[in-house]
Amino acid sequence: MRALRYAIEEALVSLWRGRRSGLLSTATIALALFVLGAFLVVTSNLQNLAAQWSNGAELSVYLADDVTAAQRQAIETTLAPSEAIASRTLVSKADAMARFKQTFTDLASTIDTLGDNPLPASYEVRMRPAANVGDAVDRLAGRARSLPGVVDVRYDRQWIGRLLSAVRIVRGIGIGLGLLLTVAAALTVANVVRLALYARRDELEIMQLVGAPNVYVRGPFVMEGVLQGGIGALTALVALGLVFVAVRGRYLEPLASAVNLPAIRFLPLELCLLLVAGGMAVGCLGGAVAAWRS
Repeated sequence: MRALRYAIEEALVSLWRGRRSGLLSTATIALALFVLGAFLVVTSNLQNLAAQWSNGAELSVYLADDVTAAQRQAIETTLAPSEAIASRTLVSKADAMARFKQTFTDLASTIDTLGDNPLPASYEVRMRPAANVGDAVDRLAGRARSLPGVVDVRYDRQWIGRLLSAVRIVRGIGIGLGLLLTVAAALTVANVVRLALYARRDELEIMQLVGAPNVYVRGPFVMEGVLQGGIGALTALVALGLVFVAVRGRYLEPLASAVNLPAIRFLPLELCLLLVAGGMAVGCLGGAVAAWRS
């Protein structure tokens, strides 16, 4: 405990002495974690969106205008509740028109000029969450598409698959860029700590001659890297939070309410703590490399 307190005190003094160079390494760590955190915010919200779409996925079966009662009965039998199907709802042509006018108010007057209602009746089939991404749904869609009286079948699975692919791509780009910037940050910390070592080399040689333990000689410089990493990580989180609040209030919340998207959220607390710990680990690594190689 005494050695830790000494290392912290000496590290703070060293940081103040070399505050200009220390600012560079701290800013590099902050930039690296800001970029990584921004990608994590994007991917976590995209995953929430994919989860909501998966839980609310629907199979839309559109009916021909001249569908007969027997054909309708066969369609309803196929779409009866089962292991894959939770429920079904009939949307008549009139209901479809009302929904269209409510959703696209600017086009309401235009569609009235067409005369007859051009929108088809349909069955909206809500899938069970455990089945909506399985082969059972594909088989159901193919069977429904082949029924007489059915003109088209649409399923949300295509959009969910594309969204999940986008999440994987964005996460990969973020991790790669974050790792690249993290390596640059560790090297910057190592160089800054090495400069502090050179500035105090006479003092360190005297401490070694009088038999001071290595933890007292090198420990403060490792702690200096840890503090730089922690400060950089906290700076990145604060900056990321400010940007997130500004962008969410101006752009994201109106968009989410307009198209019924889930609430846009910041990083969870445990992920924020992990980013801070990661920044401190990067700083520790840079400080340790500089201290034990100098």
